[in-house]
Amino acid sequence: MRAIIHVDMDAFYASVEQRDQPAWAGQAVIVGGTGRRGVVAAASYEARALGVRSAMPTLQARRLAPTAHYVRPRMDRYRAVSNQVFDVFRNYTPVVEGLSLDEAFLDVTGSLALFGTREDIGQRIVEDIREAVDLQASVGLAHNKFLAKLASDADKPAGFVSVPPDGVRRFLDPMPIGRLWGIGKKTEPKLKALGILTIGLLRKADSRALREVLGNRAGHFQALARGEDDREVQPVRPDKSISHEQTFGDNLEDIRDLKAELLRQAENVMRRVRAQHLAARTVTVKIRYSDFVTHTCSHTLARPLDVDEVFFEEVLALFRQGRRRRYRLRLVGVGLSNLVPRAWQDDLFDQELPLLRELDLR
Repeated sequence: MRAIIHVDMDAFYASVEQRDQPAWAGQAVIVGGTGRRGVVAAASYEARALGVRSAMPTLQARRLAPTAHYVRPRMDRYRAVSNQVFDVFRNYTPVVEGLSLDEAFLDVTGSLALFGTREDIGQRIVEDIREAVDLQASVGLAHNKFLAKLASDADKPAGFVSVPPDGVRRFLDPMPIGRLWGIGKKTEPKLKALGILTIGLLRKADSRALREVLGNRAGHFQALARGEDDREVQPVRPDKSISHEQTFGDNLEDIRDLKAELLRQAENVMRRVRAQHLAARTVTVKIRYSDFVTHTCSHTLARPLDVDEVFFEEVLALFRQGRRRRYRLRLVGVGLSNLVPRAWQDDLFDQELPLLRELDLR
């Protein structure tokens, strides 16, 4: 039987800010866009107690928590701290599946003989993280990924929940049906209309009735409700796509400003592609106008793209194709997909993009 640990850093971005600003300890901290159209990326638990949540408009957050500390994300800082946390993980197992900067699955089955039980390993990881970066994490332990993930969420912050094989039903059955992966806002009301309010009730429900709501996924969800999940921890999870977008505080129409923003985004995306030693075949540009209409243009190339200048030329061509001149722009974004390992040397592509004045968006 596998020994799986799910580690989730508590309010990671906000906690890093509190740690770096000791005077903010115990106070509401909100990380995100600070302009009129900003969105909350992370909120400390003190801010959450006031009703602030991730993805909430910053203006709404300011009404709920007017005295909170509002800061823009410092992604380079968060990545650096994340690297330290993942170094801790790899001290105990090479089988680490990172889900984000602050969350990962660990398969410690092969480490039990060296470090003790999964609970021993989990506790050591918590202590090592605290010593390395002075932050706290919530940990879930189980024999599969699904249960470990739910366990880490069950008692946050600073949670430590272990689900024994003979305690799966006791753990799962009382949980609301919405805790199941894949049960969304449209499906949940339909299940509740059948009287299925908890995972335990889903487990015991008539499969024929479930198929009317869940279709051919009914069996999958009932398996989850029984605590069954045979997915392995995958040490490498390559990105399916890499993108960047920006919502403007004021709608833009000036060509120079748009050109500069597209260049900035293209550099950001290409830097991330190079860091993962990838190339890409599909270029995408996203445009949202002042009337909220959104237009997305894509182009798939004959060969993988791994040169900054070529990428930017493709971005410009797609932008010209999708732009409606009579409207100001609320948002633009660029991205690469159909990613494949790059077969060339890095130093061939460490080149600067062409000067802005040489490029034409007309």
